[in-house]
Amino acid sequence: MSDANATTPRVFIARHGETEWTISGQCTGNAEIPLTENGKEQVQGTGKMLVGAGKLIDPSKLAHVFCSPRVRAVTTLDLLLGREAQKHLDADGKLTFTDDITEWDYGRYEGITPAQIKERREEEGLGKWNIWVEGCPGGESPGQVEERLDQLIGQIQKIQEPFINGGAVPDVLVVAHGHILRAFVKRWLKYPMDFEFTMMMEPGAIGILSYAHHNIAEPALLVGMGFPNAA
Repeated sequence: MSDANATTPRVFIARHGETEWTISGQCTGNAEIPLTENGKEQVQGTGKMLVGAGKLIDPSKLAHVFCSPRVRAVTTLDLLLGREAQKHLDADGKLTFTDDITEWDYGRYEGITPAQIKERREEEGLGKWNIWVEGCPGGESPGQVEERLDQLIGQIQKIQEPFINGGAVPDVLVVAHGHILRAFVKRWLKYPMDFEFTMMMEPGAIGILSYAHHNIAEPALLVGMGFPNAA
């Protein structure tokens, strides 16, 4: 961020670490799949590099943390922030586990791979699957996902709006899942769910959202930021 925008509130989005199903490519919605040992190491590496006093994510400067209640997200939060920081956030009413940011409900596609979905749809006489248009049979539609994400975004912006022009920096951390975080970015940018916007987010990764021109009505994707010189 330039010096002029250094105090603009940010929203950090964190994807949970690797699971056995991310390795195999199985759709993982409501299933409770734990992190692999490698997944834990991914998140610990991210935390060591980016989380802590004076680092990109300073727990003492977080106005709120929103986390999916799925075990893979909760474990990721534990590894990123540590129990002590969570305890302080919780005591201050700044920690929320919410279904608004759980992974997309894949319905009948839960636990199967894209190749298996393709095979099943061919057997059913259906064309190529586009989750952003069709949603998931027996699961959530794009409209249902959009509704809950917009609700969460409204909460975040309500927290950050009083500080949009400076003062305390009310950063927010959102810990969740690959598909839902991509949907979250679309809605943050006010794009419709079916807007073609290709995104990648590796397990254990951190992304950053913010606002352009210190304006709560201009939510933005922060694609690059500068870091201060080391002391």
